[in-house]
Amino acid sequence: MKKIFLSSLMLLGMALVFTACQDDRDSNPTLVQPDSFKLNNPVNTLVDLAASTAIPFEWSQPDFGGWPAACEYQLEVSVFNDPSEWTISTTDADEDTTGTVFANYATLKTVYKSCSGNMDVVDLNKALNKIFLWEEGDVPQEVTVYVRCRAITAGAKPVYSNLVSLTVNPYYVDTSSEVSDEIQLWYLIGACIGDGSWSISGDVGVSMIPMYPVYKDDGSVVPGEIQYVGYFPADQGFKLIQVPGSWDAQWGQGDAGYVKNDGGSSDIKLPADGYYMIHLNTATDELTIEPYVLAVGVYSMIAMPGAYQDWNTGDNFMNAMSTLDNVENHDWYLKDVTYDDTELKFAADNSWDVNWGATGFPHGQGTQGGPNITVPAGTYDVYFNDILGTYNFVPKNN
Repeated sequence: MKKIFLSSLMLLGMALVFTACQDDRDSNPTLVQPDSFKLNNPVNTLVDLAASTAIPFEWSQPDFGGWPAACEYQLEVSVFNDPSEWTISTTDADEDTTGTVFANYATLKTVYKSCSGNMDVVDLNKALNKIFLWEEGDVPQEVTVYVRCRAITAGAKPVYSNLVSLTVNPYYVDTSSEVSDEIQLWYLIGACIGDGSWSISGDVGVSMIPMYPVYKDDGSVVPGEIQYVGYFPADQGFKLIQVPGSWDAQWGQGDAGYVKNDGGSSDIKLPADGYYMIHLNTATDELTIEPYVLAVGVYSMIAMPGAYQDWNTGDNFMNAMSTLDNVENHDWYLKDVTYDDTELKFAADNSWDVNWGATGFPHGQGTQGGPNITVPAGTYDVYFNDILGTYNFVPKNN
């Protein structure tokens, strides 16, 4: 009888737990994609950019259907009051090499974690100079600027606020010679790089491996600084080149250390097998190579699961860059891949156990379990380093 009584209590307890769990699931909010959110009009709508330091803004949090979503926000500016005309960013224009792409909006650098923040007027003024392409002496006294806020959270597409307007007094600044926040790639080439062919006429990803930007804690780029981490066998030489197909700008080994020149230097060779961090400051021409002491995972495959293929980690695999028998591979590429507007991540070994995501695009530094990467429609070459979690989507001009 005692056993029957205890069994009855256990069944009752299990039923209560099941009911409680069911109630919890029923009450959990479902993430809903909002259409927009509210950006408040700034207190000051007439701003002298040369005499000011910041413009305060406030906005509401997007309603994701009651989901307690943590968002990252950035302010964007344009001279158009119709969002459909915000089609080419200053980043797109900076990456163009044809001279035929001109910006009509800009995403300012500062990333906000709360629903208020100060717009940096120096960044705003630089953005306007890049959009208008003013020459010295031709800057108008007043310009009307339209501002919106962009919100990004994991599992949702970017959400954009309404537009608000400002009248600003801009001033001329030369943006052509400033150090860009965007990628300034150099490439590794050598006996232990890619297929080991030393072919500067070969493909990036096959005979050359790209370096990546250095990122701050807020996800922005450290201007002029790039890095690479990988496995290097002892006594197998390599160099750095700036432009695929040319030896004109290269880093090699000289008598007194690493040297930048157009030839005549020796291959760089490291003293022992192992992982190394290569760091290059392109603004000051300083190259350092040091052992990398953090833990490193080794993966047999990297996929790019996303909304475009139902988040399947067993499909859309990338190609390994390091194909030599005695070199661990930590670099991956995929060429000429076309997406509609989508979200995706990088995932290792056909599983979600190890995955990388971030808010940055077209490049960024993913973190374990980070947010989905929002990818605009287009065709790209994609590069990824699984030690740093860094990635680069290079748009193709098709």
